[in-house]
Amino acid sequence: MNGRLINVNIVNQRLLPTPREIKNKQPLNAQREQFIGSSRAVLERILDGQDHRRFVVVGPCSIHDLDSALEYAERLRGLADEVRDTLLLVMRVYFSKPRTTVGWKGFINDPYLDDSFRIEEGLEKARGLLLALADMQLPTGTEALDPIIPQYLDDLICWSAIGARTTESQTHREMASGLSTPVGFKNGTDGNVLVAIQAMQSASRPHHFLGINEDGQVTVLETAGNRYSHIVLRGGDRPNYDSVSVAVCEKRLREHSLPTNIMIDCSHGNSFKDPDLQPLVLDNCVHQILDGNRSIVGMMLESHLHAGNQKIGPDPSQLAYGISVTDACIDWDTTQRAIRKAHRNLQNVGG
Repeated sequence: MNGRLINVNIVNQRLLPTPREIKNKQPLNAQREQFIGSSRAVLERILDGQDHRRFVVVGPCSIHDLDSALEYAERLRGLADEVRDTLLLVMRVYFSKPRTTVGWKGFINDPYLDDSFRIEEGLEKARGLLLALADMQLPTGTEALDPIIPQYLDDLICWSAIGARTTESQTHREMASGLSTPVGFKNGTDGNVLVAIQAMQSASRPHHFLGINEDGQVTVLETAGNRYSHIVLRGGDRPNYDSVSVAVCEKRLREHSLPTNIMIDCSHGNSFKDPDLQPLVLDNCVHQILDGNRSIVGMMLESHLHAGNQKIGPDPSQLAYGISVTDACIDWDTTQRAIRKAHRNLQNVGG
């Protein structure tokens, strides 16, 4: 009888390797552990106001091809060394993509972009990329979308985002309270900052909720709360990176007894979804800092080897190399010009 009442719409089940099995296969050695820990500590010092630098999360809208991701990382590593006295560069390594209806859900869900959904291979390939970036000494940031995945990858991530579609989700607020990284909550898709502020309040407090442990067992997780959450202004019905919007956000944060740490997403609503406008948004943020703003602690850019985006067709092997398959990005030359300009302008800014 029970068989006729449960899993009515489930057509198949297959077991994944446990987080411990994948971590044992692709381990975090002492050198990598030291780098990840020190990178998180730098981000925490920036958020605590103890490091005068700003951080920039920059990279592809989504990871879909490991070769182009590694080439991008090698270039970013060199640029990071150039600007390290003013900016901490964190590579954007997004493996999961939220969808309003349907579409490619990201590299972990479908690593071959062909609806084969080899999630177990996606997890291993994603972990392999993160290990390679740790060996390059390049900090990484990702979106925490699926509450199971952090057990597989969280030891290799330096910064996490909760997206505009999930900031209001209790599940994601609880998950953020237990993440080991600083967490940026984006404002709502309509521009509402209150949902992100409420999410920060929630994530800073202890929670009890269901999850899995490293052995894949369903577990009651108890968290201590994450005090390094911050808001990410990504625009909405209109941009919200301007000085007035930033001042209003500062006021709201103070009213809720939260640190006035603000990150500006230069893409999405803040660029009217036109990637070519991202450098102008970054310029504006830098000028606010030069004018005395101390609440803007970070910025985000969507960037790839080549500009624009492309659709995933029936034959993924025909995709052009180094071009996003999700949101359109600026190209590498534009990226390095924008970041170098920000670096030059910020060199005379103290703590």
